Amino acid sequence: MSDLPVPDDDAAVIARSLKQPELFAELYTRYAADIHRYAARRLGDAAADDITADTFLAAFRVRGRYDLSRGNARPWLYGIAANLIGKHRRSEVRALRALARTGHDPVAESWSDRADARVAAKAAYGPVAKALAGLSAGDRHALLLVAWADLSYQEVADALSIPVGTVRSRLNRARKKMRAALGDADPASENEFTVEAVGHG
Repeated sequence: MSDLPVPDDDAAVIARSLKQPELFAELYTRYAADIHRYAARRLGDAAADDITADTFLAAFRVRGRYDLSRGNARPWLYGIAANLIGKHRRSEVRALRALARTGHDPVAESWSDRADARVAAKAAYGPVAKALAGLSAGDRHALLLVAWADLSYQEVADALSIPVGTVRSRLNRARKKMRAALGDADPASENEFTVEAVGHG
């Protein structure tokens, strides 16, 4: 048995922060990098800084309404971020259309480990980005929360405050559009960006 203390789950941190507000910073430490990475994939680095800061500020302000039966606050934080990103919908669609035209995604490229993967991935960026831009905001949120934030269907439902069945419907619609954008190719045989974007796995 280890003598190391077990860290509080997120709900305990939030509950304790109601009397000791400075404790809320623990959630920032745990999740800020993930939220920032997700926002950067959606809107670019410049907007990601603001989205991340605004996500934690909004979460701090409404922490008293957090459902303490949910030990993991990650879906809640992604839901707040998704709502804030939704307010930047025009910027996101503009960025996706630019990606569709140029095939250049500096955020995704920085994550690629192999040069050959980067070269192969560039070929699919345009059609994928164009298809993402064409999705409704709700479908795009659901798809990217699964693909880029790695949330489960239940976590996406929690994040967006919708039933799991609605998540499944949105993902089904989004995947069909993504597959059509790839010429009905098997996404599993395509590059990493495509697999993530289509949400397979």
